Amino acid sequence: MPLSNAEIARLVEDRRVHKRVYIDPEVFELEMERIWGQAWIYIGHESQVPKAGDYFTTNINHKVPVVMVRDKHGAVHVLHNRCGHKGAKLVEQRSGNARGAFRCAYHGWTFQHDGQVLKIPNETGYDNTGFDLKDSCNNMQKVAQSASYRGFVFATLSSDAPDLETWMGGAKDCFDNLCDRSPEGEVEVAGGVLRYEHDCNWKYIIENLNDTMHPMVVHQSVVQAAQDYIDTLPEEAVKQRSEAEIILPFGGSYENMEHMGITGFKYGHHYDGGKTSIHADYSVDPEYHKRMVAAYGEERTKEIYSFNTHNTLYYPSLTIKTAVQNIRVVRPVAVDKFVVETWSFRLKGAPDTMLQRTLLYSRLINSVGSMVGPDDLECYRRVQDGLHSDASEWVEMYRQFGRDEDLGDRVRGGGTSDLDMRTEYAAWRDYMLQEAFS
Repeated sequence: MPLSNAEIARLVEDRRVHKRVYIDPEVFELEMERIWGQAWIYIGHESQVPKAGDYFTTNINHKVPVVMVRDKHGAVHVLHNRCGHKGAKLVEQRSGNARGAFRCAYHGWTFQHDGQVLKIPNETGYDNTGFDLKDSCNNMQKVAQSASYRGFVFATLSSDAPDLETWMGGAKDCFDNLCDRSPEGEVEVAGGVLRYEHDCNWKYIIENLNDTMHPMVVHQSVVQAAQDYIDTLPEEAVKQRSEAEIILPFGGSYENMEHMGITGFKYGHHYDGGKTSIHADYSVDPEYHKRMVAAYGEERTKEIYSFNTHNTLYYPSLTIKTAVQNIRVVRPVAVDKFVVETWSFRLKGAPDTMLQRTLLYSRLINSVGSMVGPDDLECYRRVQDGLHSDASEWVEMYRQFGRDEDLGDRVRGGGTSDLDMRTEYAAWRDYMLQEAFS
């Protein structure tokens, strides 16, 4: 018997979450249907498909393959990666160019880049059978909804979901800030992707992104090692010092983290920082600043710099860092496995030094061989193992409960609050009870 709504409702309370949410395969499968199958899920960026026929493939949840493709008119579509004939997956490569059309490797049906069936072999075999090639069921089907905001493409399998910008709410400001940090107001994918497999539940990483109670504990050793290294550098070693200093904010004090604050939104989105973040003290490249002022003027440039967030979560699939121009994309695989992808972005019109900083940050923090990411993964694994114990049924999220400030379209709390988890699990509960869009 599938989980009833009454059973689901009992798994999440205002201040705690039942351990089944992390370790029960039945709960996971229902999440894939009711959260990942209903929410807007990040697919990719338009710059990944710059020319007609260019495509990029991914999954919306753990099972539904889709392809993002640009057609000959310049429009970007998100289609089910499935032939309209026998249902075979059409595109196996992660990215490439479908010259002229998509062609099924099974029976040779071909499809235009907007999904329309183009031609089928030996068509006379269907004469007088009632088969209608023009019937839309023969096409590559479009997902229920897809949309792009400032080049970032999302899709949903739900026809009931609100439009993308409504779903983003006030968290949309962070996409604006990311793009406005370009002198041309646009970004593009650059530098490849870092893929990192985690043997644990997908929710740990999105909880951790704005958990400011862990860095000074989990990352203590690497922060101390970075500081020890900096102390050995001669004064003229500016480049080496600036690289090592990327690590130091991960050991910030509880007071600093509290000062940043956390802001939560409907549908589970949130960010920490705003007026300040762990990236706030990064030096500004003089040439970059010159180009920004030329594009926006001094006052607007300062406004752009001053909106400073650490991580912004678009629940459940995407987190972005506006100040260092990278994103992390969560792809669930099983109840105890997910893949996270880190993509870096070039600020159009900015000097190449800005992209180099972004790539350096990603290698130091987010890669498999990084100095920070493996610390977090070790903790995720320990939680995954520990929750199989019967010592307790619950995971708490009490910190600063009752102190959150309701501002109408958002809720704001202290930087060390569990507001981020409470925001996520309020959305989790709404999606799982199928009440998110009611």
